[in-house]
Order: sequence, then structure tokens, then C-alpha cells
Amino acid sequence: RGERCCLHPAGDSPAPPRPTLGRGRLRLLFGPDTGPVPGPCSRTPSPRWQCGVQRWDIWELSAGQRRTVLKHILVSDKYRFLYCYVPKVACSNWKRILKVLDGALENVNVKLKMDHKNDLVFLGDMKPDEISYRLKHYYKFIFVRDPMERLLSAYRNKFGEIKEYQLKYGVEIVKRYRKSPRKSTGDDVTFSEFLLYLLDEEAERMNEHWMPIYNLCQPCAVRYDFIGSYERLNVDANYILEHVQAPSFIRFPERQSWYKPVTRETLHYYLCNTQRGLIKGLLPKYILDFSLFQSVSYARFLILYF
Repeated sequence: RGERCCLHPAGDSPAPPRPTLGRGRLRLLFGPDTGPVPGPCSRTPSPRWQCGVQRWDIWELSAGQRRTVLKHILVSDKYRFLYCYVPKVACSNWKRILKVLDGALENVNVKLKMDHKNDLVFLGDMKPDEISYRLKHYYKFIFVRDPMERLLSAYRNKFGEIKEYQLKYGVEIVKRYRKSPRKSTGDDVTFSEFLLYLLDEEAERMNEHWMPIYNLCQPCAVRYDFIGSYERLNVDANYILEHVQAPSFIRFPERQSWYKPVTRETLHYYLCNTQRGLIKGLLPKYILDFSLFQSVSYARFLILYF
């Protein structure tokens, strides 16, 4: 159980298919002998994505599922688009753009602490008929990211820098998963302890910073017109701005100088120092996110060899 393995997260050499994965959801994602089914990413969603032949309406979701997705969808009535924000996938910069489009900010590069609530319009604050109209007629998009990279980014940011998260989550994680723990302030949570915590948490009850994108944005109920990638953030973001006919002076902002990105090398290092069984056990919770990101071959590689 304690064995670790170094791997290349990009999964450039996908493993040969194994027909006995035994998970219904995985069969949705992987053809039996032909490799991964295409995901919905890039410009327009593929008709063969993981929702299969059955797609449902947002009103068919449970009350909790519907509440989660509606409070994550931001509205621009002026430019007629809906954006489902995903924490740790450049959502702060997208919120800045919405505020500039609505006149609440002068430009996207204002060096102010981001207010994530004020001067933003949330779909969840609207009446049912207003929600339905916008879902039917507005341009809808989300941005996705490699799930493991997103989790590592959340871990390093929230447990390495933010006292509130250290006290609210970190202290409990140390108590729950560390043998003979000394008194902790929650600032020394290891990545493996964080993953153990995620393994035990129900996806729909997770904090938004590590809740699966699939649960946050419900892509089978909200039929997104565009699913952009964090890897090609500027290109995809500027494509959307052109598509919604935003003013030409508005372009996606540059990253802040203090921002510390999660590189492939950093992710590789953390995965190399994490137990195989822990990564394998966590994958089913995020497998649909891998499909959204079009990294199914990487997910399958981990499943088959961990």
C-alpha cells in the first residue's frame, strides 16, 4: 500500500485498454477497444461526450444540485452570456471582466483585492422563468483544468496561505488522519492528508475550491456552448470575448506578479510522493472532470497502473 510511483502526468503514452474496469461511469468515458470517447472541450461540445444519449433539464436536478450550479453561474444581460465559475480556474479574472463589462470596474488590471460577491449578477438570484429564458437563449461557457493540478493549486493556496482554511479544515484534517497528532494550527497539512480528506468527503458537500467541476457546473443539465481550457486560457478567453462582442479594449488580464503557478514539474513531484492507492481511490470522484478536460487517457493511465 505504501508503494509510490513516478509518472508523467501528461499521459503522452496511454495504456492499452482493459475491458474489465468494472465501473459503469468509466464505460461511459472509454470505448471498449477504441480508446477514450471525445470530450466536449474546445469551441463546441462533442455530441458523443459523457452525458450519453440522455441529457436532462436543470429543473430535474435535486434541490441541492440545482442550488449549487445556479449560485456558480454569473450573468451578463448586456452581452447575453452565462459563465459558470470554477474556483482555481481563473475565475477571479473572469469576475473582473464581468465587472468591467457592467461598468463596476474601470479596467481588468485594477490591483484591488477581488470582491467575489458584490457587483456580480448570479443566476440563482433570479426567478424560475428568468432562469429558464437565459439558459435557453444566452451563450453559456465554462473553463476547466486538469483535476489533479486544480486540487494541488487549491491545497497550496488554501492550506499554505489562508488562515481561515487552516483553522476551518486543516486542524480537523490533522486530527482525523495523522497518527498521534500534536496540537496543530492547520498550516502543516500534507498533500496526502488532504487527498485522504477528499476521499472521505461526499462530492456534493465539498468546498467549492475542490468540489468536482462536474458537480459545480452540471454540464449535462446546462448545455454549454463552449468549454475552455486553463492550458490555453488567453486564446480561449479572447475567443469568447470576441464571440460575445465585448469592446475591443477588453482582453483577458495577465496573471498577477505574485501568482505562483502549478507547473507540470510541481505536479509530478507531488504525485511521485503520494501513495498509489490514494490516487487510485480518488479518481472515480473526478473521472468526469478528466473527460471535460480531455485528459481521459491520463485518467485511464492512473486507473490501470495505480
